[in-house]
Amino acid sequence: MPLCDSADPPRRRRKEARPQELTAAALELFTERGFAATRLEDIAARAGVSKGTLYLYFDSKEALFEAVIREGIIPAMNEGRTMLEEHQGSASELLRCLLLGWWELLGESPLGGVPKLMVSEAGNFPKVAAFYRENVIDPGRALLREALQRGMDQGEFRTVDVGMAVDVIFAPILMLAVWRYSIGPCCAEEERDPVRFLDTHFDLLIKGLRP
Repeated sequence: MPLCDSADPPRRRRKEARPQELTAAALELFTERGFAATRLEDIAARAGVSKGTLYLYFDSKEALFEAVIREGIIPAMNEGRTMLEEHQGSASELLRCLLLGWWELLGESPLGGVPKLMVSEAGNFPKVAAFYRENVIDPGRALLREALQRGMDQGEFRTVDVGMAVDVIFAPILMLAVWRYSIGPCCAEEERDPVRFLDTHFDLLIKGLRP
C-alpha cells in the first residue's frame, strides 16, 4: 500500500501537465502547417509523447483545437467582458482598451495565428468554424457592439450602424494578424510595427466616430 500511495501524486501531477503540452504543440503545428495537414502523431511527437498518450486526453484534432480555444482565447474574452463591465471612463478609452487588449493578449502570442488558420480552413471544417464563431467571434463582436452603443448613448459617438461598424473596426486588426502569419515573414522590408499600426487605426477610428 505505501508504494501505491507514493506513486500516485507524481502521476497526477504529470497528468495535469500533459494536456497543456499537447495543446501547445497542436497550436504550433496548426499555425505552421494548417489544420488539414497536421496529423495527431505529429502533435504527439512535438509534445514528446506517444500517440497513445495523446488519445488519453483528446480523441481528434477537433477536440485539440477546441481545447486550444478554451485554454487560450476564451479567458481573454472573459477579461474583455470584465473590463467592459467595470470601465468607468469614456467610451473611447474603453474601445481602445478592448482593441489593444486583444492584440496584447492574443495577437502578439502564438494564438495570433488562429485567425489566419480560420480564414484559410474554415470552409473545409465547418464544425471547427462553428465552434470558433460561437466562442470567439460572437462574444468579441458583442463586446465591441456594447462599447459602441455606450458611446452613442452618451453622445460621445455619432449614430452608426453598429453591426456594420463592428466588422469595419476589427477588420484592420484581423488583417494585421493574418499578415503576420502569412505574407509578413516573406516581406521583411515591409514589416509592420503593430503598435504604430494600431495607434494609426485607433486615431482614424475615433475621429470618424466623433459627432
